[in-house]
Amino acid sequence: MAVRTSLLRRSPRGKVAANRPVPNIDGVPVEGDLLLGLSSNECDSIFPKLIFLPLRTHDVLREPGEPIKFGYFMNRGLTSVLSVMKDGKSVEVGLIGKEGFVGCPLLVGLSTSPTRAVIQIEGSGFRIAAADLEHALRDCPVLERRLQRFVQSMAMQGTQVAACNRLHEVDERLARWLLMSQDRIGSAIVPLTQELLGHMLGTRRSSVTVAAGILQKAGLITYTRGSVKIEDRPALMNAACECYESMLEQTRNWESESSQSISV
Repeated sequence: MAVRTSLLRRSPRGKVAANRPVPNIDGVPVEGDLLLGLSSNECDSIFPKLIFLPLRTHDVLREPGEPIKFGYFMNRGLTSVLSVMKDGKSVEVGLIGKEGFVGCPLLVGLSTSPTRAVIQIEGSGFRIAAADLEHALRDCPVLERRLQRFVQSMAMQGTQVAACNRLHEVDERLARWLLMSQDRIGSAIVPLTQELLGHMLGTRRSSVTVAAGILQKAGLITYTRGSVKIEDRPALMNAACECYESMLEQTRNWESESSQSISV
């Protein structure tokens, strides 16, 4: 597996720093936050075990209760984590973009999950076998710490989304979901359908139609078949429920705590 670098590096917060190399694996630039900025020793330990994969919409990365054979470092696109009922109905409990990793149970020695992980917006990722991940993390303390913090972030997200789905109006939840998606894919255009949004928000398609109409009439979004374009992000943030800002605030607090622990 060839690992090379280019002349720019995208930082974990999405900014590009000049004169710092961006790693690439077999000619594919690494864009996932977890893999950027690692030491050369950690890169040498983890990168040769990674396999680049295009990820298509509706690809299922894991099913509830089935053995987790692989983990996925997201590079582009959007993965939805779903809680699935016995009758087949599902609701989204988490979103993962290039900031994250699919396969968190592997990090604590577990091999199954109660949730389904499915690609909602096509992109790409780097796949790693479960056994290879376990071995590589022994030599990658920084990556391991990042993954542990990502697990905490996902737990916080799931808790907040559960409260959101119970307490807030559909239009507020839709605004929150669109903002979260934009943060993870880095685009104002979010490819999706109202039927898909209904599954994600745990509500009927007709309710999503009404909610999208409210946001579109206010000039915050434009909806065409198969995609939503965010026209006014600041106004959309005002239209979202408190959950979006709550999650951002907690993330900022943890980043500050992390910086302080590193400087000590």
